[in-house]
Amino acid sequence: MAKTSDSTLNVSCRLKELRTQKKMTQSELAGLAGIKRQAVYDIETGRYLPNTGVALAMAQILGCRVEDIFYQTPDQARDVVLVDKEFAWGQRVNIAKVRERHFAYPLVGTHARMEDMGAADALLEPCQSRAKVLMSEERVASTALLLGCDPAFSVLGHRVRETPGHAGLNVRFASSQTAVTRVALGQAHIAGTHMHARGDDDGNKCLATQKMKNISGVLIAFSSFEEGLLVAPGNPKGIKGVADLARRDVRLANREEGAALRSLLDDLLKEGRIPAAAILGYEYLVHSHAQGAQAVCHHVCDVALGLRAVAVTYGLDFIPLSHVRCDLVIPSDLMTHPGVATALDIIQTRAFREELACLPGYETSDTGRIVAEL
Repeated sequence: MAKTSDSTLNVSCRLKELRTQKKMTQSELAGLAGIKRQAVYDIETGRYLPNTGVALAMAQILGCRVEDIFYQTPDQARDVVLVDKEFAWGQRVNIAKVRERHFAYPLVGTHARMEDMGAADALLEPCQSRAKVLMSEERVASTALLLGCDPAFSVLGHRVRETPGHAGLNVRFASSQTAVTRVALGQAHIAGTHMHARGDDDGNKCLATQKMKNISGVLIAFSSFEEGLLVAPGNPKGIKGVADLARRDVRLANREEGAALRSLLDDLLKEGRIPAAAILGYEYLVHSHAQGAQAVCHHVCDVALGLRAVAVTYGLDFIPLSHVRCDLVIPSDLMTHPGVATALDIIQTRAFREELACLPGYETSDTGRIVAEL
C-alpha cells in the first residue's frame, strides 16, 4: 500500500461505489483480497493507494477493470458554456460534452436534477466561462445528458450508471419544448417530449420536426402515462375537470409556456370555450411536477397540473385528463455516444419495461419502438 502524496492527489477512487453495487461489506472484500478491513476503509476514503497486486485482486473480485476503480482526475480547467445562468448561484455544475463542446448546468434551482442532490462533475470558476472538472475526461466524454420532465427518466439514469464501464446518464428537468430546443442547439444529447396529439398530428413528431429542422435524428418511444389534475386528498373542492377551474373558489398552479401540460390545458380550455382570464391562478406558474404537487400539499393552490405517478408520490388525489406517449429525441450522430447507446440498450430490456410498468399510471407497450426518423 502506498500513502497518497502530492503526485497522487488527482487519483480518485470508486471502490465504495462498486463494492456497494455488489452488496459486499468491507470485511468481505478485505478477506477475499487478502488485506485488512482497515485497509479497504483507507482506500475508500483516499488515505492510501493499493499496490498493483491488491488493485488487480480487487478488480477481479468486483468483476471490473482496475481503471474502473481508480482513475486520474484532470486538474486543469475546461472552457465551458454556462446554461441556465439564472440558476448559477454556486460553483457546482454537471458537465455535458456534446460534439467537443462542454456545457455546464448548475446543480441548484428548480431544474437541477430529477431526484436528489447529485454529485458535481465540475466547479465553475468566478468568470463562469471555465470550470475545474472533477472526473476523468473519459467519463465526461461517455456521460450523456437527458433533458425532459418524465420522472421515470431518473430510473433510466440510475440503470445506466449501474452498468460496468464509464457510460453515464445525467438527467435534468426541462419542459418538452426547452428540451428539444436545447438538443437542436447541441447543448444536450437526448430530449424527452410528451406533447399530446392534435387531431391526426402526432404532437411529439410535430415538435421534433419543427425544432430539429435540418438535423437528422430519431424519435423513440420511452413511456406512456396519465396526466391530469393534482388535488388535495379527498378532493375537498369536488373538482371534476377543467370546467371547474373557472370557479371562483378554485385556485390553479399553472405550468410555463412550452410545457406539454400547459399546452394540454390551453387546448382543453379552448375546446370548452373557457377564457384563461376566468381562471384564478392561471398566471401563477410552477416549473415542475414536484413544485405543483408541493403547492397543493401546502395549500398554496387547490389544483395543479401533473402526472398520476406524481400524485401518488405526494399522497394527492388525481383527476385524469389525458394519456400521452413520452418520446426520446436523439440526433443521428449521437446515437453511438456511450451514454446514449447504453440508455437505448436498457430501455429495450424486459426488466426495465417491467419496472417502468410498475409506476402508477404508466404503460410500456411502445417502449423502445422507433416512432419516426427525422
